[in-house]
Amino acid sequence: MASIVEPFAISHIAGRFLLFDVDAISHARREHNVCGVLIGTIPNLSQQNVFLGIPLELMPEEARVLVEQGHAYILDDVETHRSGFLEMSRETRLTALKAMDEKGRELAIAAKKRAEERQAKALKELGLAPKETEPTEIPPTKLDRYFITPTTSYPVLPKQQETVSATMPEVPRSYPLFRYLHSKGYFSTPGLRFGCHYTVYPGDPLRFHSHFLTTGLDWDEEFDLLDIVGGGRLGTGVKKSYLIGGEDRLLADQCDSGPPLESVRAFSIEWAGM
Repeated sequence: MASIVEPFAISHIAGRFLLFDVDAISHARREHNVCGVLIGTIPNLSQQNVFLGIPLELMPEEARVLVEQGHAYILDDVETHRSGFLEMSRETRLTALKAMDEKGRELAIAAKKRAEERQAKALKELGLAPKETEPTEIPPTKLDRYFITPTTSYPVLPKQQETVSATMPEVPRSYPLFRYLHSKGYFSTPGLRFGCHYTVYPGDPLRFHSHFLTTGLDWDEEFDLLDIVGGGRLGTGVKKSYLIGGEDRLLADQCDSGPPLESVRAFSIEWAGM
């Protein structure tokens, strides 16, 4: 696994925050408690929803906490590709095309050799194996190369042309609670299926069951008591606690270096009689 140099890029495309690098995805999960959701699929099997792959989509909250902590930066992916390809020199373009042609030829040669090996093995099993001859170089003109479709923009685009976005990801009102739980070492995933903002785990979701169903509220926000009753009953029914919390904006605004963690208060509700 390749080492990741921080800060790493989070691609911003059509309002979504995406990670395309497998090493960056592993690093964010292992080192920074950020899971995201895999959304990649195969074009001709677009309905499959079990084994999704890259890219990994991050919640705006996950992207923002990584940027605030200096672990990542937001990359304006559209502008980077637009300016990069329009301003690419003829020499750079020809070099990239030549490299793809060479790679396609190498793949075609490897495929032909594998086919010949399978044929020789089949003939040998039938007792019809031909006499062994010295291997010969396959002439390039006698072989159709494979056409390569690049899966990454690099090294076609030089990384120094990346366009860094100056704006921070916009986050919902529940972000202070998310940031607070993240600072305590918890993992959070979207909680839509439980009717809350986040499902919170004490460790990696691949190893642990979630402990909390979490909803973030404004400090002075009024809420219906029946929502607390329903959340507590649901949480207890699925062996979790229902957790609500919010940030005291007055206390947070008094700190010049950013909202302190002490400005967030959280409360858990659990039905003891169930």
